Amino acid sequence: MNDLKIVTAGIVMQKGRVLVAKRPRQSHRGFLWEFPGGKVESGEDPKACLKRELLEELDIEVKVGEILEVVYHRYERYPVLLLGYRCKLKEGTPKALGCHEYRWVGKEELRGLSMPEADQPIRDKLMKAHRLFPG
Repeated sequence: MNDLKIVTAGIVMQKGRVLVAKRPRQSHRGFLWEFPGGKVESGEDPKACLKRELLEELDIEVKVGEILEVVYHRYERYPVLLLGYRCKLKEGTPKALGCHEYRWVGKEELRGLSMPEADQPIRDKLMKAHRLFPG
């Protein structure tokens, strides 16, 4: 059996939109949209991992807040425990460094994106959170 991977995801909201990134074509689940983040390295704090991943993937600095959602999903390669944290953009404008592209999306666009299975419960929670998507 493959070992459980702990993975972080940043839910970065700005002006009623949420930041999503498209996975690189060659990656597992390539070309699907996700909440940006990545695997926690051995001995690494999950919040530190998320800060590192968002800097590496998108060249942005964030303040990592509370957990919005925790998701367990068993992929065919290995199971993941996805920790979805609310984040506040502190510095930088996103750039697609470690992803194919990124977008700020509103509620309707978010609803229609193809996402990995583990990201879907986070999307579902955001869809129900009226205060996150005003209007």
